[in-house]
Amino acid sequence: MKKSEIKMGAFHAGLSYFLWGLLPIYWKLIDQVNAMEILANRIFWSFIFMVLVLLLTRKWGLFVQNLKGFTQNKKQFFALAIASLLISINWLVYIWAVNSGHMLEASLGYYINPLVSVLLGMIVLKEKLTIPQYISFGFAAIGVLIISISHGKVPWIALTLALSFGLYGLAKKLINVESSVGLTLETLVVSPIAIVYMCFLFVNGTNSFLSANTETDLLLIGAGAATAVPLLYFAKGAQKIPLSLLGFLQYIAPTLTLILGIFVYNEHFSKVQLLSFVFIWSSLTIYSLSKTKLFPEKGLRIQKEKLNG
Repeated sequence: MKKSEIKMGAFHAGLSYFLWGLLPIYWKLIDQVNAMEILANRIFWSFIFMVLVLLLTRKWGLFVQNLKGFTQNKKQFFALAIASLLISINWLVYIWAVNSGHMLEASLGYYINPLVSVLLGMIVLKEKLTIPQYISFGFAAIGVLIISISHGKVPWIALTLALSFGLYGLAKKLINVESSVGLTLETLVVSPIAIVYMCFLFVNGTNSFLSANTETDLLLIGAGAATAVPLLYFAKGAQKIPLSLLGFLQYIAPTLTLILGIFVYNEHFSKVQLLSFVFIWSSLTIYSLSKTKLFPEKGLRIQKEKLNG
């Protein structure tokens, strides 16, 4: 692959993470709306937006083909339903966390998400880890433990975000469809629930959509594009760059969220939280380096086997 293609791929992937990192600003603009209603609108308008994208990119036939395949394959449909449910939970918790003043804990969730994904790969897919990766898990566990002890409770927001997104990635492995088609299918599955909930709000007169103001209505409709555009850039960039580079770029989003939480929305960042994040950052550094040539995985696995044997 040409260097120019790799650079362009890195730009597109980096832009996707940059947009994801700034997404809290969007949710803050409609924080007067209930998180459940925001989620319902996000799902419905994401589906509408993706249908338009598929039509414009001439992928509607591929979508129909995949849809027929899922209706005929119960295992695939079940994986799709689980993936749709998990991403919906992830979106709901993230929106609620951002609009309830828990942006720092939300960023923590996406920092530890890569490690959760690797842990799930080890448990479910029986993937082997290297010594540096085991060490990185130890540092991450210490970081989470520090926050848990200092707050007197488990950081459920961070863990829910990390686990839901990690399990979502696992479910996606079973689906294995083109990204834009995948998002359309996922939002299609949960759109009926979103529509029923929106109708319920209308009947009870508790809806914000079409009853607040034009700005709120446009922002709720725009949630579809705000969801889909970063994903489309990500899909475009991920195809052209090495996985190791993609691994480093993914930390752009939680870093931006952390910066926004501290310096824009004035969330309190204590010394204990800083210490916890230092352990998390150290863990991620070790994990990221373990995916490079600095740590020859085969040799480290052999050494570990010798130590255990």
